[in-house]
Amino acid sequence: MLFSFNSTANTGDLTGLSLYWYKELFNSPETFTALKNTLLLAISASTVSTVIGTAAAVGITKFKRKYTKGALLSATNIPMMNPDIVTGISMMLLFVFVGTMLGNEDKLTFTTLLIAHITFCLPYVILSVRPKLLEMNKALPEAAMDLGCTPVRSFFKVELPNIMSGVVSGFILAFTLSLDDFVISYFTTGNDFQTLPLLIYSMTKKEVKPDIYALSTLMILTVTILMVLSNISSKKKTTDGKGQ
Repeated sequence: MLFSFNSTANTGDLTGLSLYWYKELFNSPETFTALKNTLLLAISASTVSTVIGTAAAVGITKFKRKYTKGALLSATNIPMMNPDIVTGISMMLLFVFVGTMLGNEDKLTFTTLLIAHITFCLPYVILSVRPKLLEMNKALPEAAMDLGCTPVRSFFKVELPNIMSGVVSGFILAFTLSLDDFVISYFTTGNDFQTLPLLIYSMTKKEVKPDIYALSTLMILTVTILMVLSNISSKKKTTDGKGQ
C-alpha cells in the first residue's frame, strides 16, 4: 500500500507521496481487462456457490442419520482440506478428459475455471450457513407450514431471513477466495481468459508495474470494508435477537 503512493517506480527509494500510479492504473487497458475478468469470475462463482451451498447446508441439516450426515460433511470438506495445487491439477486432468471425450478443441475455458472456483468455494459457504441453521428454532418452519405455507414458501419467508447473516458471510468469503485465487486458476483457465492474479504472475517474469500496487491497495480496502460491514451486520442481528 505504501509503494502505491510513492512518486517513483523504485521500491527502495521513497521520494514522496503521489497519486501518479493511481492515474496510470486508470489508463492501463490490460489491467482493467484482467480486473473485469476477475470481478466477473468472483461474482459468478460466489453467487452460484452461495445458492448451491445454502441448499446443501439445508439438505445436510435435515438428514436424520448421523452416518449419512457425517459422510456428506466429510465429502464437502475435501476441496478445503486438499492443497490448492492438488485440486488444480486434478480438476485440469478431469476437464481435459471430459473435453477429449466430447471432442472439444478448447478443453480449458471460462466455464472450466468457473466450475473449479465454485467447487472450492462451496465448503466455505456450507460452513458459514450451517451454524445459523443449527441456532434457528426448529419450530419456526413447522409453525409456518401449520399456518398454511408450503415447504418452499416456509423456507423463503421464515428460514432464509433467520440464516441470512450466514448466507451473506458465505457469499463474502467465497467472493474474497475467488478474487485472489491463483493456483487453481492457473491450471483450469484457457488462453483467452486472464484474471488479475495470473496477470500479476506473468509480470513477475519481467517487471511488476507500480500501478499494480495501486490496484492491490484498492482491492484490499474494498474487501476490508465488505468484511467490516458484514461483521457489523452480524453483530447487530445478534444484538437484536438477544433484545427480543
